[in-house]
Amino acid sequence: MLAILGGTGATWLSGLEVSRRLVVRTPYGEPSGPLVFGVLGDRPCVFLARHGYGHTIPPHRINYRANIWALAEQGVTGIVALASVGGIRSQLRPGVLVLPDQLLDYTWGRQHTFFDGSDRVVTHVDFTEPYDEALRKVLVQAAKRGRTSVVNGGVYACMQGPRLETAAEVRRVQRDGADMVGMTAMPEAALARERGVPYAMLAVVANRAAGLAESADSVNRADAAQVLALGMASAETLLKNM
Repeated sequence: MLAILGGTGATWLSGLEVSRRLVVRTPYGEPSGPLVFGVLGDRPCVFLARHGYGHTIPPHRINYRANIWALAEQGVTGIVALASVGGIRSQLRPGVLVLPDQLLDYTWGRQHTFFDGSDRVVTHVDFTEPYDEALRKVLVQAAKRGRTSVVNGGVYACMQGPRLETAAEVRRVQRDGADMVGMTAMPEAALARERGVPYAMLAVVANRAAGLAESADSVNRADAAQVLALGMASAETLLKNM
């Protein structure tokens, strides 16, 4: 059974045939909401909106440990994380779907590991490739079957949020090698790796990052919201094909 984590613009999956909801308690507190079980594209899956079903939890307040723990305890075979990003690379224009394959982490103060406490042995998980390659390939194949255009690969820079970035910050992460900016990939991806659950991200470019192209002077949030709605519809179609 696949798990789908919904982000900004994806607090629900319109094509999900719901069978049940499950309120979960974890050693790390409550996840962002009940787990929603159902069928998508004739396959069982479980859905969780990382920002809450009313989109009320900002990126730095998400209980990432509880979310990943709750999904892992259901025995999911993989997690596909939906997300919105600001495009830095010129190819990543508003509305484009992208499957990042690398990460840069600029967050701070988040509870970022399960191996934290005097009762646990210090464990260093390998994070050379932060996104599961096999799961990414399945997404690429699904995109090809459904003739859905997707950019395969890119470096995701995870920022603290909830504010958007300054133009100078975007220039900085661009020099560091970032192709896009977002706010939720970390510690989500690392926690999934610690629990041994394959994790991949399917991102929608909502807007060009601050200081670039049409966002040179400011990011138009109204336009970004419209683009994101259309992009998430395409992402859901890809998931059905998957």
